[in-house]
Amino acid sequence: MNEKALMATSGPLRMKMDASSERMPVVLVPHRPEWAAMAAAEASRLRSAIGEDVVVAIHHIGSTSIPGICAKPTVDLMPLVTSLAALDAREDAVRALGYEWRGEFGIPGRRFVSLVAGTPPKRLFNVHCFEAAMPGVERHLAFRDYMRAHPEKAKAYEAEKFRAQKISPDDTLEYSKQKGPWIVEAEREALAWYRQRP
Repeated sequence: MNEKALMATSGPLRMKMDASSERMPVVLVPHRPEWAAMAAAEASRLRSAIGEDVVVAIHHIGSTSIPGICAKPTVDLMPLVTSLAALDAREDAVRALGYEWRGEFGIPGRRFVSLVAGTPPKRLFNVHCFEAAMPGVERHLAFRDYMRAHPEKAKAYEAEKFRAQKISPDDTLEYSKQKGPWIVEAEREALAWYRQRP
């Protein structure tokens, strides 16, 4: 795994994950307890479609996975799979769930799919699939678990989100870029903490 591919899964380049997305208003809403249930239910649907022989784990990540802070109301999931080739063979099954299959979508070593529904349409789920052995996935889990374990840091992250929203209320791409430096530093702390746990 080259450094560019590894870093593309981390905070510094989080904004690149949506590099090809439409620029949309940044809407932050209070944490909703049902997000965890939505994540679990959707993970079950994805696991059935992709197959137990391919799925290693499916994690709820992103701001909706951190209780007590405001977030954009799109649930992020991170399936870890045995191989991308095996996942690619299940593309039709994932599409059958209503997902748009977007390939790497700017991140080497990833498969990105999204589910949009409703009237007016809104993005319900962003799903970032990686091979389980890819080192970069640890960053997402470390950041989530660190924020869950340190409510004061989670609140500082929420404040950073509102700061970025104030600067870029109508552009999700610029909003993500604004948060980037804060996330880089927080991820360093999170990884150090995560790797020292028993």
